[in-house]
Amino acid sequence: MVCKEWNVNETRGVVIGYDGSDYSMQALDWAIDEAELRKLPLTVCHAWQWPYGNGDQAARDSLRHAAEHVLWHGADCARASSPGLDVRPDLYEGSATGRLEELSADAGLLVVGSRGLGAVARAVTGSVAAHAAAHAQCPVIVVRGRGSLPRRPHQGPIVVGLADDGKADAVLGFACAEAAMRGLPVLVVHAWHQPPVAWGGMTLPIPDPLAVRNAANSWMAQALTPWREKQPKVLIEARTTQSRASEALAAVTDATLVVVGNPHGRFGSVPAAMLRHARCPVAIVH
Repeated sequence: MVCKEWNVNETRGVVIGYDGSDYSMQALDWAIDEAELRKLPLTVCHAWQWPYGNGDQAARDSLRHAAEHVLWHGADCARASSPGLDVRPDLYEGSATGRLEELSADAGLLVVGSRGLGAVARAVTGSVAAHAAAHAQCPVIVVRGRGSLPRRPHQGPIVVGLADDGKADAVLGFACAEAAMRGLPVLVVHAWHQPPVAWGGMTLPIPDPLAVRNAANSWMAQALTPWREKQPKVLIEARTTQSRASEALAAVTDATLVVVGNPHGRFGSVPAAMLRHARCPVAIVH
């Protein structure tokens, strides 16, 4: 298996979608930490749109000034929180989802806030967080909830949901880099399933559950070996389970961050479940 480094030299650095809400303030806190840990600039993006056609120019200018105020408030908060941080405001007239997707093309990380997805957002992936999870061209961290992030004296592990889909290396690369920066262990969870015994009217041999579990453990060991060698200071624990992946990940209540993979351009069931139920920020790696 190829063991690749995570590239952190992108020109936009860490990009945060900021709208002045409690949710985006919490995401801003996380984005500042990420920029500091990665030694990258922080791009604070705020998008605004005039919704009334041509309209009155004075009213349009007033809306733009309000947007500027929101953006500069976020940028000033970042500078006050981290005086040495390179903070770059980005004011954009147009779609927030479109602008964040555009910025993600040369960013190391995109951070957005979310109150959790409702039924409509789950159906059409219409929220900014859902769109970013599906379409961003860099990893995305969705910070759920509102208010300040809890500062526990003992931070929990970086929890990884790993699937045997050919994308494990990218997910592990991101998680191990995050764990190394934060000085945290990694808990890798792999959900295995009993193959069906009948299909298309044909009865197939019943697979041995022990053999299926052993095969899952063997695959996990192979996937993790290069990362244990490359990151010797990061403690990597493996856990296989027959339960649903989303249930197994949500059951780790002390996680600092949950990392999952997602096909680009789609919104997978596991990321969707994590954005609804995870008790901590969720990283989505394409």
